[in-house]
Amino acid sequence: MKKLIAPLLLLVMGFQVFAQETVDQQELEKRNWFHSDFTKTGIYGVGTDSALEFLKSKNLKPKTVVVGVLDSGVEIDHEDLKNEIWVNKKEKAGNGKDNDKNGFVDDVHGWDFCADASGKDYNEDSYEATRVMTLYKSKFDSGNKAADMENMRKMPVEYQMYLKARKVWADKYYSAKNKSAGNDAEANQIMAFLEELAAYTKDMKLSKAGVQALPETSAEEKDKKAKLDFLISNNPEFEGKTMAEIIAEAKKEFGMVDESENKDLLYAYNPEYDPAKGKFDIKGYGNAEVEGPDAFHGSHVAGIIGATRGNKIGMDGVAGGLVQIMSVRMVPDGDERDEDVAAGIRYAVDNGAKILNMSFGKAFSPNRELVYDAIKYADSKGVLMFHAAGNDNKDLDYNTNYPSNFKDNEMESIAKNWITVGASSRNPEKLKASFSNFGTVKVDIFAPGTEIYSTIPDQSYSYAQGTSMASPVAAGCAALVWAYFPHMTSEQVKEVLFDSVNKSDVVVEVGSEKDKRKFSDLSVTGGVIDVNKAVRLAYERYGKK
Repeated sequence: MKKLIAPLLLLVMGFQVFAQETVDQQELEKRNWFHSDFTKTGIYGVGTDSALEFLKSKNLKPKTVVVGVLDSGVEIDHEDLKNEIWVNKKEKAGNGKDNDKNGFVDDVHGWDFCADASGKDYNEDSYEATRVMTLYKSKFDSGNKAADMENMRKMPVEYQMYLKARKVWADKYYSAKNKSAGNDAEANQIMAFLEELAAYTKDMKLSKAGVQALPETSAEEKDKKAKLDFLISNNPEFEGKTMAEIIAEAKKEFGMVDESENKDLLYAYNPEYDPAKGKFDIKGYGNAEVEGPDAFHGSHVAGIIGATRGNKIGMDGVAGGLVQIMSVRMVPDGDERDEDVAAGIRYAVDNGAKILNMSFGKAFSPNRELVYDAIKYADSKGVLMFHAAGNDNKDLDYNTNYPSNFKDNEMESIAKNWITVGASSRNPEKLKASFSNFGTVKVDIFAPGTEIYSTIPDQSYSYAQGTSMASPVAAGCAALVWAYFPHMTSEQVKEVLFDSVNKSDVVVEVGSEKDKRKFSDLSVTGGVIDVNKAVRLAYERYGKK
């Protein structure tokens, strides 16, 4: 349901919607904009087609690169992904044995760490602020003032984290309660809009054909018809449902339900909810079901990296045909656990991934040393790690988005093979995506991250945006370079990617105060990744080795 909210906000706010009668050239250009060649179009795409044309002219033969997608799960039988999925050839599917003796039973396509102690999948989890607040409440708010004060003195760092988490939790918790009470203006506006569409469609079960057959005797009806078509096109799971059913789902998503049904109160901000209880005591916890209950995010990320190219369906990934996608599920509907992040990184590295994409992040990380150790381990194995910078429009030089390549209040990085990716837009005059985090020291590079069209579950496709999309664009670029120059080291791949960016001195707004800075001052490289320039530079520096 979460993917419904953004399209609805656009519709309610007057976003122009076109009925999907044909996919014209303009729509095709929009879907493929992140592949654009900057030198030809002036749009800061990554130049995928131009890169492949150059490599073909040099008669270079690629080798497949294994890319670990550490995310919410991947639909491995998707029509545009099924030929790009990693297969553990040492494991026999479904025989209930750990054939390759790696500690994971039947891990043919990856592993699912979002499972409880019994091995059963879970989707909902709490946020880290809830867990931190719960963890330290007995230390600092026990009711024993003397003991609390002593703990504050002994654990000043933990106490400050507790105070911050408690405030975040309280704000979010009472906001959720207000939603249940119907006090959320944005949600009320959208619900009113849905009710208006319900009056137009009555009890009709939605379908593209059914929507096209609706009357349009007035401009108002024509507008509603176009918006319904847009709604179905972006949410194919709504076909066959009535607007009344969609409204009921929307109410649950917005928390506009009785508190006993409010997911935020039941899971995200519930101090007593702990689906992970006991699982970390079990060696090889989890299961081999790498799709999981909600693979929207992970499937979208996987498609950006490696959806099959040139098959005339869906979309083309940056490195389609050159990668094997290893699905490592460790991101729930909530905040990922530090233990799962560390375990996921180690699993992917130990099973042959050369590149990791991590499109997730959070503001608290109580067990971050586990993650730091896993990052150092991957780094020692020459694995390139790509991490989304986050979507808070904050300067990461002064704010942390975990996992991070920097320890708290330090400016020296942990790993040389870690790359933090900000999101750029299609508009050269507003090159930084409005939501993207930035940082002269702690964000390395930017990549396209707005209006990215990619694969989603149920053999479908959708637009999405965020640094979650920018990171796999960059990871796909690295995979493309490495596939054609497999003798290069991870540091050399990073070097050519960094040395070939397209820089811009355009002045953009950053931060909540809308400060103005040059785009070139927002990251280490000062530019947007360009795989076309990167492969040419790789050929120049390392092509003869």
